[in-house]
Amino acid sequence: MHVISLISTKGGVGKTTIAANLGGFFADAGLRVLLLDLDTQPTLSSYFTLAHRAAGGSYELLALNERDPAKLVSRTAIHRLDIIVSNDEHRQLNTLLLHAADGRLRLRNLLSVFKPHYDLVLIDTQGARSVLLEMALLASDQAVSPVTPEILAARELQRGTLQLVKEISPYRHLGIQMPPVLLLINRLPAVSANAQLVQKTLRLMFRGHPDVLVLKQDVPAIEAFPRAATKGQPVHRTEHSRPSGRQTPAALEIIRRIAIELAPQWESQSTRVTGKGVSHDRKS
Repeated sequence: MHVISLISTKGGVGKTTIAANLGGFFADAGLRVLLLDLDTQPTLSSYFTLAHRAAGGSYELLALNERDPAKLVSRTAIHRLDIIVSNDEHRQLNTLLLHAADGRLRLRNLLSVFKPHYDLVLIDTQGARSVLLEMALLASDQAVSPVTPEILAARELQRGTLQLVKEISPYRHLGIQMPPVLLLINRLPAVSANAQLVQKTLRLMFRGHPDVLVLKQDVPAIEAFPRAATKGQPVHRTEHSRPSGRQTPAALEIIRRIAIELAPQWESQSTRVTGKGVSHDRKS
């Protein structure tokens, strides 16, 4: 089971959008996918229509150490795509985990219960430094950090997200390998000299960095993503061919390239996704 977390200490960079669309894409590629919403603003939990809502969610998993997937996992309307919804309504988890002896390692220890059922877990986190964010990072095989092409966003990336990674690196002494941080440039305008400059600066800034890699594929600022979110669908289903007159690739191709960069072990499955004729979705 492969675990990818979407992390950033800055809100509004597109973590939820990337998590939802990668989850939907990999599910259509034939993988069994579990979304885990750890954001206190549970946008991911309402992104897709639920065919079945479980009694519990992230609170029961992390506060009560619930290990029965039947009590935790809700089923989305998309075949092979499940979710553990965020239900920490009183925002108690951060405080609870902060004072727990195993707080930052709790999720890492609990995820094994899902291994027989899923190929991929995607974790959405809140856009602020927190124990929940550190816990998600320590439970992951990869950490994807979306960054918008703005100078302030780039500075926050260095000051916040990468500093967080550095500060929890002593967990290596417990035999925990820190996941590589994969930067995904998000919402890149098609025509913007400043944005292109920031993009180039980011790539140069982290060239040769041992623990940080800038993904080759960026996400352009196209209407396909908010339009798909409005419909509650993965973007590759709503735009599987490039619109006439647009230079950027179709949303299907953008997500496919990101998926293959992140998980080359599933390249053959990713290549077969067309976005058309999906007929096996669950009925609510």
